[in-house]
Amino acid sequence: MFDFRPIFMVNGILLMTLAAAMALPAAVDLAVGNPDWRVFAAASGLTFFTGAMLALTNWVKSRNFSIRQAFVMTTSTWCLLPAFAALPMAFSDLNLSYTDAFFEAMSGISTTGSTVIVGLDFAPPGILIWRSLLQWLGGIGIIVMAVSVLPMLQVGGMQLFRMEFAERVEKALPRAAQIGAWITIIYLLLTLICAVLYWTAGMTGFDAINHAMTTVATGGFSTYDSSVGLFGSASIEWISTVFMILGSLPFLLYLQVLRGSPNALFNDSQVRWFFGFLGSATIIMIVYLVMERDWTITDAIRFTSFNVTSVMTGTGYATQDFSAWGAFAAPMFFVLMFIGGCAGSTTCGIKVFRFQVLYASARVQMKRLLSPNGVFIAYYNRKPIPDSVETSVMNFFFLFVAIYALLACGLGLMGLDFITATSGAATAIANVGPGLGEVIGPAGNFSSLPDGAKWLLSFGMLLGRLELFTVLILLAPGFWRG
Repeated sequence: MFDFRPIFMVNGILLMTLAAAMALPAAVDLAVGNPDWRVFAAASGLTFFTGAMLALTNWVKSRNFSIRQAFVMTTSTWCLLPAFAALPMAFSDLNLSYTDAFFEAMSGISTTGSTVIVGLDFAPPGILIWRSLLQWLGGIGIIVMAVSVLPMLQVGGMQLFRMEFAERVEKALPRAAQIGAWITIIYLLLTLICAVLYWTAGMTGFDAINHAMTTVATGGFSTYDSSVGLFGSASIEWISTVFMILGSLPFLLYLQVLRGSPNALFNDSQVRWFFGFLGSATIIMIVYLVMERDWTITDAIRFTSFNVTSVMTGTGYATQDFSAWGAFAAPMFFVLMFIGGCAGSTTCGIKVFRFQVLYASARVQMKRLLSPNGVFIAYYNRKPIPDSVETSVMNFFFLFVAIYALLACGLGLMGLDFITATSGAATAIANVGPGLGEVIGPAGNFSSLPDGAKWLLSFGMLLGRLELFTVLILLAPGFWRG
């Protein structure tokens, strides 16, 4: 019989953590005299009570999860947390429906960055800090999950990430708790440094803290409707670009650098491929804007570097409506949505290492066609790629495309136009944030979409954040047998 007790216990502990986090926006609202502090206090109390009941009534000594329990625990956690995180937004002065509040919370915890809130410039400070905090917690949560849970579940080739990085770190830090603690420290330090730099570049302290949390988490929530573009500051945009990139690199490599391997980042092929994708897309877009759109080279470098990095890393900040940059820009940014960053980072999307595995496999297949009797092996970081990883990655690509198509068709059935449906599905499953077009593009938001579309997009965000397999396997009847 399936034992749900460890799952309920972990969910209870995480709900109590979420309840404690609600104290920060409550304190901020109380300090400025906003009555929403009562909403946060009440939501915190309800969340803590529910979490405590789940944890205490299901407390078990054994903390070892079976594979099936780990799948259920991961998916249930990422459904339950946004369900409770939505409560303060649903009962605040924003007058959001629970559908809108859940969409906003799922967008925050999954670090997607899509929003349904209109008038962020005048939103209560507690709500603004809560949105940023959700993304910050979601960012560290996905790193821990990528390091510890997904490799164990052999999801989408993530076992390759464990073989490449975790084993090297575990020689120095044998306990998973130590690795998690060091990653959290690095994550916190990057956030603090980013906040200080934003503040010195001209942001207020409140804006600097909010944007630092959502930059390092590559989430993209801003405190203004105009996003980072409101500041009109090149220095702020360059700081943001650098820290979006830093959030997109494997955090275990930062740990290796601190442990005495300064070249760990540059020696890793995934990092080199990431910069190859990012650099190529940036250069191509700069040349296009200068040659075809008569931009100055200075503006082209500034705005292209920021917006290309924002979209490819799935952050979703915007300084301009890049969908209005011409016929070439829209398909270019559409493709960039799917790439994402490195495994073990805060980013999402397909992720660079899967492109590497697919490329290596395709090269080997072409060599076999030319030399049928030859023996060829696909390599990643100068090591042979196990057959199980190749199969897992190819299955991931197939499912990614199939689910994207189903999401786009589902949105179309709900009355959305072609651009909104296709880019909305892409931005949800790749956890990017803004879509394309007038409705959900960088200059719009998701508030006008029907409730059904918002729930479908929320499901797409969940699928994309948990690497598809983690959620879909729960829908297989065979999972619950035996």
